[in-house]
Order: sequence, then C-alpha cells, then structure tokens
Amino acid sequence: MSIIRERHEVIMSWLNEAAENIRRALQSELDVSQKTSPRDLVTNMDKETEDYLTGKIREFYPNDQIVSEEGFGDTVKSMEGTIWFVDPIDGTLNFVKQQENFAIMLAVYEDGIGQQSYIYDVMRDRLYYGVQDDGVYCNGERLSAPENLAITDGLVAVNSTLLGKSRVEAVDSLLEDSLGVRMYGSAGIESVEVAAGRTVAYIAKTLNPWDIAPGKLMVELLGGRVLDFSGGPIDLLNPTGAIFATEQAAETIAERLK
Repeated sequence: MSIIRERHEVIMSWLNEAAENIRRALQSELDVSQKTSPRDLVTNMDKETEDYLTGKIREFYPNDQIVSEEGFGDTVKSMEGTIWFVDPIDGTLNFVKQQENFAIMLAVYEDGIGQQSYIYDVMRDRLYYGVQDDGVYCNGERLSAPENLAITDGLVAVNSTLLGKSRVEAVDSLLEDSLGVRMYGSAGIESVEVAAGRTVAYIAKTLNPWDIAPGKLMVELLGGRVLDFSGGPIDLLNPTGAIFATEQAAETIAERLK
C-alpha cells in the first residue's frame, strides 16, 4: 500500500470520529472565549479537535511537522519534509452562532507540494478530499473540472474583512463586475465552492496557512489558481491575502489588486 493510500485511510477515520464528536458536543453548552475580538472566537471543541488530530498525526507519523491554529502544532520555518496543516473548526463564529457553515480541515504537503487535502463540511456531511495525481472527490464521487469562467460570468465570494473598515476599492469594482456576491464565513467552504465551480472566485484579505493549504490543492487539481494579492505564489508559512479562482478570474483579480 502506498503512503498516500495509507494516510488517506487513517485520515478518513480520524475525520469521521472528529466530526461525530463535534456533532455530539453541539447537544451541550459550549465553552466559548475570545481570542483577539468578539468575532475571533475559540471553543473547547476547537481545542479538543486539534488535540485529537495532532495527537493522531504524532502517533502515526512522528517525524512529520504540524502547522495548526490552536497551539498544538510545531514552529515550522521551512516547507522541507512532510508538513501537516490542521484547522480543527474553520468558521468558529458560525459554529457558535449558526451551528453550521463550518468545516474540519487538514492537508499534507511534501517539500512544498500538496499531496492530500480534506475539507469536511460537518453539518451537511460533505467530505471533500483532493489527492495529487488522482483528483478531487466529495463523499467518494469524483468532481469534474469546472468551466474556466471570467469574473463577469459567475458569483464571487469574499471574506467579511473586505466589506468592513479594511475594504479595498479594487475589490469593490470586481464585485460590481461579477454576477453577485456570496459569503459563508468559512475559508474551507468558500474554497470548495470555487473548486466545484459554484463560484468563480473567493477573495480573502488575510488568511492563515491552515485556512489556505487544504483548499489550495483542491482548486489547483481542478484547474484553478491560488495566488496572493500580488499575483504571486502563496506563502504557506505566513498569513497572507489569497485569491482562489478560475484561471480567467484569477488573472483579472490579480491585475486589479496590484
């Protein structure tokens, strides 16, 4: 059995168990606290899920490094070797306020190249995964590459930062050119919407590596582009602005944002 197939089988079992634990936790009162603001929350389940996932990675793959959100990972300075990216609950504010529109996210990169990635839309029970040299799947069904639409021919998603005090004039003009604007509040769900062709782009002013790495592989495997705001490659070790888009839309967005 190949290492990718072996990892895939154990990752799927971890994610299913983590998702069941999260669903069960929603039947009780959550322990919620603020990190940097009332919009930046962390719950007991963020911490417990990350502890569970990082513990499994260290048990099965002790020589690998981990980049994660809640402090259970490593201080990673280089993309050399095997790096895991873990976001235990992407969209914690949604988790707390809506009890939907959040995802468990995990990705594996080797020497900077994405090998496997997973985005589990827990409450809709949609488990997306992408595997290098294979494809992207949702609940075991292979996704087809979406049409390479221009920004004028599709829906565009943004994160809320771009619609508040930190709004960018160039983004406003891009949204006006699109057919409409959508916002889920979860980078993972937004990125699979691009991968599946339901939106032509997702533009986010500041995302962390664990927000980007899983969706990046899926979008690229299906012919899309993932760029920073300068139009260059994404730095997966530092926070950055990010564009997930069809090839046509990515070129337009990057040119406007320069």
